[in-house]
Amino acid sequence: MSALPLFQAADGGHRCAWCAAPDFPAYQRYHDTEWGFPVAEDRRLFEKISLEGFQSGLSWRTILAKREAFRAAFQGFDVARIAQFDNADVERLVLDAGIVRHRGKIEAVINNAQRCIDLVAEQGSLAHYIWSFEPAALATPQHATESEASRALSKDLKKRGWKFVGPTTMYAFIQSMGLINDHDPRCVTRAVCEAARATFKRP
Repeated sequence: MSALPLFQAADGGHRCAWCAAPDFPAYQRYHDTEWGFPVAEDRRLFEKISLEGFQSGLSWRTILAKREAFRAAFQGFDVARIAQFDNADVERLVLDAGIVRHRGKIEAVINNAQRCIDLVAEQGSLAHYIWSFEPAALATPQHATESEASRALSKDLKKRGWKFVGPTTMYAFIQSMGLINDHDPRCVTRAVCEAARATFKRP
């Protein structure tokens, strides 16, 4: 496989090309401090599953730009609170110009919060469940759109009644939450991310 392009940031360091956006510095900050770093907090994991669902058919840049609005609209992605949302909440969110106003995706977040409560009751935590799908570490990034791990996670979540959790969406999720390190080997953030994974205590 030929090497993917990188971009050289203002600090001189080379980074994964997808975060090159001089007009949107939050994109590089997300790449440098969040993407690929391991997460064991249930709220953050649920938020990311939800936002990856909203990203379907869109760019992550679009979702990242709206992330604070999403957090406000969905009560900080508090699973217990979202699980209580009703039809009035759906109608409120459909009219919220700060988020992606897709009824199916909005209803999926509410459904998934309800399913998440059941999952946590069984597994102890969302984090414990998610990290049970961590694949074996690879020396180089996969640069894929899905994987065996993402297909397995997607299949199991769907069996549990979750929505908007296809294998491509789940691959983006496991990339971003640090279950794999998909930073380019030449990216300055890869080693930092790998060090964080090395000391991370799996839930």
